[in-house]
Amino acid sequence: MLDLGRCKIDVEIKNLMLKDSLDMKEIDRKLILDTCLQTKVDKLVITHGTDTMTKTAKLLAENITNKTIVFTGAMIPYKFGASDGLFNLGSALTAVQTLQNGIYIAINGNIFKWNEVKKNREKGIFELTN
Repeated sequence: MLDLGRCKIDVEIKNLMLKDSLDMKEIDRKLILDTCLQTKVDKLVITHGTDTMTKTAKLLAENITNKTIVFTGAMIPYKFGASDGLFNLGSALTAVQTLQNGIYIAINGNIFKWNEVKKNREKGIFELTN
């Protein structure tokens, strides 16, 4: 996806799992947390399924304050074609370079604080919580 999007910034990629977020368990979230805590990098982009993205973001927010972490995903999975994933990944890469420390979600042209957003399954979008 980075090559397809012509990404020109240096990135290090670490695959932790390839799992539907609905199938994730607490041990999976802890693996993500531990990996974020152990890396010396202070700007991270995490690709994650949209169904439980905010649940994982909450765990990170409760335990990490000294890094900028941007979650992203796709409302239409990349493998199905016509996905928003490539655009969202580019948005997340840009956002992580400019935001202050904290946990965020970058999706469909929006940047949300992790605790101010929810997935609206009916509309197929992320939106601000009220």
